[in-house]
Amino acid sequence: QVQLVESGGGLVQAGGSLRLSCAASGRTFSNHAMGWFRQAPGKEREFVAAITWSGASTYYADSVKGRFTISRDNAKNTVYLQMNSLKPEDTAVYYCAGAESPWYNDSYYAYDYWGQGTQVTVSS
Repeated sequence: QVQLVESGGGLVQAGGSLRLSCAASGRTFSNHAMGWFRQAPGKEREFVAAITWSGASTYYADSVKGRFTISRDNAKNTVYLQMNSLKPEDTAVYYCAGAESPWYNDSYYAYDYWGQGTQVTVSS
């Protein structure tokens, strides 16, 4: 059974930082792209960042570019999202996702495996 488990969410003041982790089990994702999405109350789930199977290429939503960094450790079957300079509008549930493809994609439909989400709340 494939599982993606996020951790690292919490409450932080504006301007602060958090690091999310996503640990995969049940299969290896070392040959597959991984992504992060988020969903705020009353809004649709939106793309945040993605990384190719090797980690050589990354892709970000314009809203987080320059503030967030996605990375992965294939030996640990884990992907990370370092979030700096957080803003109240970053408040959402953050989801880790795994794709069958090795190449990054910003579409929700490109991902086949999802974690349960971790809450990030940024206070002003």
